[in-house]
Amino acid sequence: MSGMTHRRTTIERAYELAKSGECAGVSDIKARLKAEHFSDVDGQLYGKTIGADLRKLCDAAARPVVEDEA
Repeated sequence: MSGMTHRRTTIERAYELAKSGECAGVSDIKARLKAEHFSDVDGQLYGKTIGADLRKLCDAAARPVVEDEA
């Protein structure tokens, strides 16, 4: 296995994109993954649970961080 590079799975990359703040939602994530030539994007990201998880992460990443003024 020496010299082999690890390529992230479709799901790993989807979560990475969701947390990055670069994608507004699941459709943006899917488009990005397809552009990056990940396989079976629609099949891998199908379902209410993963969709809800990714949306929640996208929403959290899009919110500005507010620091206390104390």
